[in-house]
Amino acid sequence: MKKLTIPGKASIILVILFLATLWILPMWRIDLRAPQYPGGLSMKIWINDVKGDVDIINGLNHYIGMSTIHKKDFPEFIFLPTTMIVFMLLGVVVLLINKKIGYYIWTLLFAFIGIFSFYDFYKWEYNYGHNLNPAAPIKVPGMSYQPPLFGYKKLLNFEVLSQPDVAGWFYIGAGVLLVAITIYELKKSFAK
Repeated sequence: MKKLTIPGKASIILVILFLATLWILPMWRIDLRAPQYPGGLSMKIWINDVKGDVDIINGLNHYIGMSTIHKKDFPEFIFLPTTMIVFMLLGVVVLLINKKIGYYIWTLLFAFIGIFSFYDFYKWEYNYGHNLNPAAPIKVPGMSYQPPLFGYKKLLNFEVLSQPDVAGWFYIGAGVLLVAITIYELKKSFAK
């Protein structure tokens, strides 16, 4: 079995450090702007919590029949930290074993976790924006209020921007680094 190059080994340490930011910085943010909130509202999603103007957003969403947002309603706040810790520990194993095949499998695992996480987030946003309380005070026929998974969307008089926050960019950087080093390691293997 072929051993990892020095850049391959160094990237494992970097990926683990990048992912460690998930516990000290928010990973995603949803910002809302409207005339009645000139300073805007913000919801920051951490690996194990949701913070920001959540109570105000819950109060506003009540009028259009959206569910309230509470930390306890998200099993992801338990599963994602556990998954990331296991993934980081597997990185240490890959570093110790020092085999390219281990790195390739580790990269594929990260891709699976990332794709599943985005799908889960999309599914939550879809349910949140479509499964409205029929007894809501404000009803707009045919209107759904699904926030964008990524990017900008106008919802009634609110402008909504959904994007990675600091730890989210580190998470994306970890994925880019894993893919780049996987390609580098494969090229080195075929060059010999």
